Amino acid sequence: MKKKHLAMLLSKLRGFESPKPELEQYRTPGDIAAELLWLAYSLGEIEGKVIADLGAGTGVLSIGAVLMGAEKVYAVETDKKALEIARENARSLGVEEKIKFVNADVSEFSKIVDTVVMNPPFGSQKPHADRPFLIKAFEVSDILYSIHLAKPEVRGFIEAFTRDNGFKITHRLTLPFEIPAQFHFHRKRLERIMVDIYRFERG
Repeated sequence: MKKKHLAMLLSKLRGFESPKPELEQYRTPGDIAAELLWLAYSLGEIEGKVIADLGAGTGVLSIGAVLMGAEKVYAVETDKKALEIARENARSLGVEEKIKFVNADVSEFSKIVDTVVMNPPFGSQKPHADRPFLIKAFEVSDILYSIHLAKPEVRGFIEAFTRDNGFKITHRLTLPFEIPAQFHFHRKRLERIMVDIYRFERG
């Protein structure tokens, strides 16, 4: 499947019905998800692999991973309603059987997987909200892909935190991430921020 076609399919999936600001529930844009998954696929880390999507939301990365040939995906999400939408989204594309929907906090997940893909909270509402996701990802896999704000202070934290946990950054792609207004504190109809897509590996 071409990256453009993957992005188009993922962009048509249902998003959050009642997003919770404290969980920073922003739908991962189709083009961002496609970039992350295409990079992982090109490095042989999706097709035929067991994947975990930590903080899966409405299933964009989980579904994309299956479309790119993943053997099995654990979609881990604490919000039950979001997980129901993820299941419906997966069913709409005929990939539900390959996804194990896990309604739990990421801290409770313990399956060892080949690759982690995730778009954790950026920490806009709660500083370092991405930290538990990174800690868990470092526990359950040697390879992970994650999306974070492209800010100097965030990059500094990510670099140090990664190193302290015995991982290294091998790739970093910087892209615009569009967030539609969905919370009372949003001032613009469409907010465009810059994000980094990282690839980390143990070693």
